Amino acid sequence: MSIDIVNGISNAVNYNIGQKWMEGTGEQRMKEQETGEKKIRTLTALLLMGITLLLPVLFLAMDKKEFSENENRYLAKFPIWGLERIKEGEYMEDLESYLADHFPFRDFFMEMKTKAEMWTGKKEINGIYMAKDGYLIEEYEKPENTERIGQILKTFAQELEGQNAELRLMLVPTAVSVYREKLPDYAPVRNQMETARMIYEISGIEPVDCSGDLEAQKEKVELYYRTDHHWTTMGAYAGYQAYCRAAGLEAVALEEMTSRTAAEDFRGTVYSKSGDYGRKGDEIIIYTNPSDKLKVEYADTGEVTDSLYNLEYADMKDKYSLFLDNLHSLIEITNETADSDRELVLIKDSYANSMVPFLVHHYKRIYVFDTRYYKQGVSSFIKEHPGVTDVLLLYNMNTLDSDLGIRGVY
Repeated sequence: MSIDIVNGISNAVNYNIGQKWMEGTGEQRMKEQETGEKKIRTLTALLLMGITLLLPVLFLAMDKKEFSENENRYLAKFPIWGLERIKEGEYMEDLESYLADHFPFRDFFMEMKTKAEMWTGKKEINGIYMAKDGYLIEEYEKPENTERIGQILKTFAQELEGQNAELRLMLVPTAVSVYREKLPDYAPVRNQMETARMIYEISGIEPVDCSGDLEAQKEKVELYYRTDHHWTTMGAYAGYQAYCRAAGLEAVALEEMTSRTAAEDFRGTVYSKSGDYGRKGDEIIIYTNPSDKLKVEYADTGEVTDSLYNLEYADMKDKYSLFLDNLHSLIEITNETADSDRELVLIKDSYANSMVPFLVHHYKRIYVFDTRYYKQGVSSFIKEHPGVTDVLLLYNMNTLDSDLGIRGVY
């Protein structure tokens, strides 16, 4: 019995000591935890302070780029100082744009912002859908100038009444329409070709509807670039086939032409708008017809060449501009070995640039107009050139509503 009492007292003493030790250990742990939290807060504050102090230094020290390759645009310049501009608030607005455009590591932070939005499940960024199969697809906003555009084209057609030229209009649907099944769930889909049919009807111009050709080919070939708003060369070939049917021409088979990869890692306009700068680029494939003998004259620069491609652009950001050397008011293309004496006036946006290499085989001469820059009036030009047998207006549906070129066609 006495042994049990001794053991009980011993256990009680040991328990008491253990309790005190545990209590001491808990207090110690709490102190250590508080000390750790203080260190973290101090380090965070020092880090933020360091970043705050470092960013202005980097801003002043780093070179200022004039052009953003990723965004494909010129960056804001340092604003011009003036009392009136300060009073009107223009100086501060321009200064804000300048600071935003030249913020250190701007591209990195923009990409991180886009990634963060994608991680939260967002599927539309800056008007670009993060679509399936790696596609970036530009949204199609509800058009507001359909009636006006139709009337402009109707006036153009009336200007050419009495001329021998056959007048046709091709309005090309974009990826948002043809690749609608790749869009994110619940993305609004507006019918581009319904708008196109309204314009065809108002204008009274013979339509060339290539939408069926694009729909028929979309499971076989890539019709649009994954990172750009343009159709690919294969998309342009589908449009060319539709035009040949309408114009009574026999389309040249791709097998009769020579192809090559002109550019790799092409990242276009929708890539720039999306801010998702980690995406793989596209290839640009070009075709030439060995039987064509060309002379290409650029009216605005006076340059003369024998090729429809300027491959210097293959090493630049704007690789699509290798087709017809980017932007020109008037290009005259002569083919000594064309299969007819017909002459074509092509009034267009940049979609047509990649279709011209297929068209040249059928025309002795093609006049290519960009009416954003050609101001002398295309209808007057056609009247002064009685050899013109065909006129084609070609525009894509996504930019048609705001395209200044369509408003200057006559």
